[in-house]
Amino acid sequence: MKNAVLTTERLVLREMCREDQAALNKMLQDPEVMYAYAHAFSDEEAEEWLERQLARYRQYGFGLWAVISKETGELIGQCGLTMQECGEEQVLEVGYLFCKEFWHHGYAAEAARACRDYAFETLKADKVYSIIRDNNTPSRNVARRNGMKITGSFVKHYYGLDMPHDLFCITREEYEAMEK
Repeated sequence: MKNAVLTTERLVLREMCREDQAALNKMLQDPEVMYAYAHAFSDEEAEEWLERQLARYRQYGFGLWAVISKETGELIGQCGLTMQECGEEQVLEVGYLFCKEFWHHGYAAEAARACRDYAFETLKADKVYSIIRDNNTPSRNVARRNGMKITGSFVKHYYGLDMPHDLFCITREEYEAMEK
């Protein structure tokens, strides 16, 4: 598959391209999918989202990747690594977002695990984080299955709202001690 970065048992993670915009819009404009962001994205916001990923690929060599079902070839979500502001520093984050019809099938955990492994094994990261809103129980569970523990919390100010977030983290030492 063109631009494939990672593969898992059921998924291919590849760089997004402009042809993915319609599939991204479906995901980013679904209020249920976007509840952790407190609003569904407009067309313009969804286009900016894709452009931000394309810029991340150029700047860092990674970003959020399109998650493709091996079974159907369909874009079912996005998962990848991004550099995120966290207090005074930038941290390497595993992030994930999936179309609603693909929730609760283990896809997020499968993709996030592959991204965590990539961060440690390919990028040689010392720590990997997931920054998750306090009310996002499914994403919090994915982070825990990824071996992460809460190491801090803070409030993001987004769209005029105060949104408490927890900082989940796994260190290289913790990762190396895991049974994989």
